[in-house]
Amino acid sequence: MTEIFSAVGYTKSIHTLVDFYQYIKAVEYLICVAFFVSFPMFFRYLHKSQPETEKASR
Repeated sequence: MTEIFSAVGYTKSIHTLVDFYQYIKAVEYLICVAFFVSFPMFFRYLHKSQPETEKASR
């Protein structure tokens, strides 16, 4: 796991298709993890409960 984080932003020559596929797969996994962490937090932010004064004015 440490190797993935140290390799992000590092440019190196890719010699085979398998190397390219592994790099793309690692980046895809990092994007998925970022989405699965950030989406629930964003959803809670959008649907947080309102104070009592705003509920009474409806």
